[in-house]
Amino acid sequence: MSYFDKSLEIVKFVFTLSGITYKSKKLNTKEKLIVRSIYYFNFVSVNSDVVGAVYCFIDGVQTGKTFVELTYIAPCITFAILCSLKAFCMFHYEDHVSDLIDQLRDLDNKRKDESDIKKRETNFLHAILKASNIINLMLLLTFCVSPFILIAYKYVKTSEVELFLPLLIKYPFDSYDIKYWPYVYVHQFWSVVLVIVNLSVSDYLLFICCTYLRIQFRFLQKDIREIVTSNRKLTEPELVLLQEKIVNLVKWHQELIRLTGCLELIYAKSTLYNFVSSSVLICFTGFNVVTIDNVAFTIIFVVFLSTSLLQIFSLCFFGDLLMESSTEVRNAVYESKWYYTNTKAAKSLLIIQTRTDNPCKLTAFGFSEVNLKAFMSILSSAWSYFALLKTIYNED
Repeated sequence: MSYFDKSLEIVKFVFTLSGITYKSKKLNTKEKLIVRSIYYFNFVSVNSDVVGAVYCFIDGVQTGKTFVELTYIAPCITFAILCSLKAFCMFHYEDHVSDLIDQLRDLDNKRKDESDIKKRETNFLHAILKASNIINLMLLLTFCVSPFILIAYKYVKTSEVELFLPLLIKYPFDSYDIKYWPYVYVHQFWSVVLVIVNLSVSDYLLFICCTYLRIQFRFLQKDIREIVTSNRKLTEPELVLLQEKIVNLVKWHQELIRLTGCLELIYAKSTLYNFVSSSVLICFTGFNVVTIDNVAFTIIFVVFLSTSLLQIFSLCFFGDLLMESSTEVRNAVYESKWYYTNTKAAKSLLIIQTRTDNPCKLTAFGFSEVNLKAFMSILSSAWSYFALLKTIYNED
């Protein structure tokens, strides 16, 4: 099994659970029907709870609930919509996803001799994927175990059993009635699972694609540096062979640019909402951490805040890695022994170098580049919103 397929194997489970596939063009009609049925079922299940949460928020505003209670609901709604949108974009562009995966696999299979570069990059990728799984599991457990902790705490304090649920959602019946509570709890538990799965399936694929594009850019840099091996002026036959090599390198570079554009198409819209919503999420969850007195709720929002920060940081980090590796091609051209070539070959190498001035990158639908600078901007915005929110709350 290739390195690329090993990476896909790690995320295969979340793809299956989400009803999203990265091999849509290889499925027969029956298999497509099954996959789509899973996706539509999950979509309805999650968004029915989103509608209930929005209704609960509106009802809270109308009935005069406290500001803290309203900010408890808002991050959950924002996060659920974000995850649903990410999954929808993957579903909508599933043919592009399938093509991207196939072409990255083909490129990966062409370079089986360069195991050191692949091993370092993929080991780091797999460590990130496994760490993300652990963090997501912690988030799931925090939300789903907290009702039982609150029930036990309430019983110890008052000797009365008061039922709690993971999420504040308005239903057309009394969800805290013991007749309905178990079913509502299971439904909310499954909704939390699906929200995390939808987030994971989108982000994990992005991490994998960015990593393997980075690997290809590093191979490209290596080949450019080694394009001239001798320490003398090249002969005419050697220049002819060199020109053929340069043509192949240019085609390879163009293919990587095209694949980055395909990745941008798949993720641009969801990334824009991700950037906008992350500032709100970080602001509200941070606000809840410092204002809510209940320890159980505080723990929930500490984990939620950590997850939100790590999610947007990971997105920007891998986008930054891709951008950096594409710009490093410029250095590889400079470090090649271009001065032993003729004018034609030197001009061709210069064109490659000039092209890297416009790096391959992911954007938030063209509004912002996906890199670590964007992450710092998001943190800056979140802090500004948090300071404003805290000031308003203290005045009240």
